[in-house]
Amino acid sequence: MFTRKALAHTIALLAATLAIGAGSAHAAQRPNIILMLSDDQTWLDIGPYGSKNVPTPNLDRLAREGMKFNLAFTATAMCAPTRQQLYTGLFPARSGGMPNHSVVREGTKSLVHYFTALGYRVGLTGKTHFGPPESFPFEVVGNKKSGTFTLVDLDAARAFIERDAEQPFFLVVASNSPHTPWTEGNAADFDPAKLEVLPYIADTPEVREMLTHYYAEITHLDGQAGALMGMLDEAGLTENTIFIHTSEQGNSFPKSKWTLYDTGIHTGLIFRWPGHVAPGTQTDAMVQYVDVVPTLIEAAGGTPGDVDGKSFLAVLEGKAGEHREYAYGIHTNRGVIDGTDYPIRSIRTKQYKLIHNLMWEGEYGNILTGPQSSGILDAYRAAAGSGNEHAGDLIAGYIKRPEFELYDVQKDPFEFTNLADDPAYATVKAELLAKLEAWMKEQGDEGVATELDAYNHMNPEVVKVLEEKYGQIVPKKDGE
Repeated sequence: MFTRKALAHTIALLAATLAIGAGSAHAAQRPNIILMLSDDQTWLDIGPYGSKNVPTPNLDRLAREGMKFNLAFTATAMCAPTRQQLYTGLFPARSGGMPNHSVVREGTKSLVHYFTALGYRVGLTGKTHFGPPESFPFEVVGNKKSGTFTLVDLDAARAFIERDAEQPFFLVVASNSPHTPWTEGNAADFDPAKLEVLPYIADTPEVREMLTHYYAEITHLDGQAGALMGMLDEAGLTENTIFIHTSEQGNSFPKSKWTLYDTGIHTGLIFRWPGHVAPGTQTDAMVQYVDVVPTLIEAAGGTPGDVDGKSFLAVLEGKAGEHREYAYGIHTNRGVIDGTDYPIRSIRTKQYKLIHNLMWEGEYGNILTGPQSSGILDAYRAAAGSGNEHAGDLIAGYIKRPEFELYDVQKDPFEFTNLADDPAYATVKAELLAKLEAWMKEQGDEGVATELDAYNHMNPEVVKVLEEKYGQIVPKKDGE
């Protein structure tokens, strides 16, 4: 006898089947899919994107055998909204998953529904950070834990991959590396004095030491990628498997995670699909995380349904060199640990980025600036007090921002020279702002009101765990 929940799930699967359709040329032999995510890894910090600090031989191999996207973006730079948009194909305001530690609206479908309807078994090993469960009903692949972290289980991943040769699989491998605390890998492999410190980070001895631990975690991540590729090789599945690596959002240094600067929302994205994606290629087509699910649905022989993203399969197959004209960003700061109310929106072309700080009169704050600080800003402040002007400028620009920021990201990739008040760029600013406001209206994004509604979209189970560690995050309602 059906329970109400089981009946609802069955109806959802039927609806997903009707929505995605079937019948393209790719349906004859549906590819397996592995989607591997880093966790808080700035896109520039792996070999394929030019890192001089971190050896990543396995990700380098993936890029040699596949296609590297030079202009891929998540719309947010924090974990839950980023993962939920990647898995659903919906931007955060539309899905409801705006704040960190959020849940999407009831009835929202994810790649699990779409690919189950296409005949796939769909599993996940590693980090979850999404909700509610009905929207993300992954098969749990392994149950390795470290404290509250769920870890990637490579043995369970191998069993999942090899379990049934007749049914295609979709496996999400959600690594915890290189999220803090940086405990994996061997930091002693890195000499702090020899590191190249990129301009968006303050160059201090303490920060260089922190970077050795962050980079060590990236080598751990690279080892996981190598193990997965080795499994496919040994099982003879490499040729019919789409293997994707994406770097998620930026690291937890200022001007990265929790921001809409490119060091926060610009993400690494590499696709390998033998016979379909030419090896050793790269593209400047602009894509966003919401585009990934519809692309994979089309690759598997389906037709994408009602999502915000659009398939870039033609780019992968070398039939198109362009995809999006604009990439959008949305940041909800309410709900971040020690977060002030500070909604941010952005729009980017290949040349310009406009950032609108909607509550700019106040100060921006989060876990880095508050009492739970990891010590990064303390190191910045100490350096600034000793005459390091760049460290002082980074702190000042992080905490206090103007209403509008406009950058020529081709000439100024780390976004230091604000052109918003330059009359020579008034037309560019006006055109981008009009496009941004139109997108917000289309999404049902009310800006400040959406920020202030954020607590109603948070995952109570995750909030409970965090409040046990950090103290109150969500204010109590009357009577609680």
